[in-house]
Amino acid sequence: MSYDDNSQDSQQDSQIAAQKELILRQLLSSEARLRLNNVKMVKPDLAALVENYLINMASQGRLNSQVSDEQLKQILMSIQQPKRDFKINRK
Repeated sequence: MSYDDNSQDSQQDSQIAAQKELILRQLLSSEARLRLNNVKMVKPDLAALVENYLINMASQGRLNSQVSDEQLKQILMSIQQPKRDFKINRK
């Protein structure tokens, strides 16, 4: 792989990221976009899952309007795996 191949890959990656950002800007309300950015800082893997989920839903025509903050919260809760609670009983 030469330097040109790497620069083409990074350029293509940045174009894909820009297209993704543009699509998400159209899909999400301002509050939902802010929440997703906050999630991205803490849990980038979860944010990527949600972004891909939203883009797939939109491409299938299953999103009729902008996603509100409350709807995004529900999506985040459904995608996140439930936390396990451990109890230790001492005898």
